[in-house]
Amino acid sequence: MKFVRAALALSVAAFSLWAADVTGKWTAEMQGPGGNTRTVTMNLKADGSKLIGTVTGGRGGEAEISDGKVDGNDLSFSVVREFNGNKMTSSYEGKMDGDVIHFNMKMEGGAMGNMPERQFDAKKAS
Repeated sequence: MKFVRAALALSVAAFSLWAADVTGKWTAEMQGPGGNTRTVTMNLKADGSKLIGTVTGGRGGEAEISDGKVDGNDLSFSVVREFNGNKMTSSYEGKMDGDVIHFNMKMEGGAMGNMPERQFDAKKAS
């Protein structure tokens, strides 16, 4: 039984070394409504499987992320903003690939209703 526990602990430790580190500052150029390009900055911090941080860019300034999760190279979180009494939720799902995170983002709610899903890449800032 001790051998099984030791092997399991070693496997978990090895997996942790292979999993990419999402902690840090990430930037992306994202197409906004009307075709305007905007820069989005994400400050992310992984704490085990929990992801915390902020997203800055676009309307509304800096916003805290919620429901943040990390599972190996996969991550997800939401950002909730309110404009003129309208609540809008942006849901992000990403996959790390070295110093790039490939994101799918979906926006729901607000005065504009649900928006089409967008794909973009965020790069780790140096």
